[in-house]
Amino acid sequence: MKLKANTVSRLSPWLLTIFVVICWEIICRGFDIKPFLFPSPSLVWKVGKELADPIMMHALHTLMTTLAGFAIAVVVGALLGMIVGSSPIVYKALYPLMVGFNSIPKVAFVPVLVVWFGIGTIPAIVTAFLISFFPVVVNVAAGLSTLEPELEDVLRSLGASRIDILRKVGIPRSLPYFFASLKVAITLAFVGSVISETVASNLGIGYLMMSASSSMNMPLVFAGLIVIGAMGVITYELFALLERRLTRWAHRGQASAM
Repeated sequence: MKLKANTVSRLSPWLLTIFVVICWEIICRGFDIKPFLFPSPSLVWKVGKELADPIMMHALHTLMTTLAGFAIAVVVGALLGMIVGSSPIVYKALYPLMVGFNSIPKVAFVPVLVVWFGIGTIPAIVTAFLISFFPVVVNVAAGLSTLEPELEDVLRSLGASRIDILRKVGIPRSLPYFFASLKVAITLAFVGSVISETVASNLGIGYLMMSASSSMNMPLVFAGLIVIGAMGVITYELFALLERRLTRWAHRGQASAM
């Protein structure tokens, strides 16, 4: 019985996806919706198959751009999160500024980035970085700030320095928070790169979708949306797998309860 439940649990995302696609197809055919308004999945599949090569070229460009911005966000976010989380003074001084900066819509930065760097890949990388580094900072800082003061006092009484406490206890303690933030940040990085590509690029899925929408080629637009969604799901699952492998000790209680 438990094995059957586990099988259903594993297959549930695929079953739900198939159900949604079938309903989508039935609605488009049943109500005779025009393709330039809402194309059916079969038409999206047909167009995607016919234009597979250009779609893959633009998708790879978006993927590389997103990963570049995401990598910078992880490095900067982790370092800044350690600084913020390990110092209450820095936390109080810097956190309101970061919250205010994160509240600004990142699409507003794209025209500025175009003036600074021109149209191309760099604005997309910077936009992906700007939109994805904040979750990393917040989660790393939260992980470090949850370290009990009593534990710090005990470690200091044993001769541990601030660096020792951070390296041997604080950073391992914040790893579950860090890997949880990566799953959020990678999806946001895709949002940032695609936003920039729609405005300031001549490559990428965002550019492809804008070009297709200008000619009312909605099946190609939806094909681009599906490709972006698929890349987001795959990268999310990769980081979820990495989280389970490297922070298994933090989820032992949850695993045993399940």
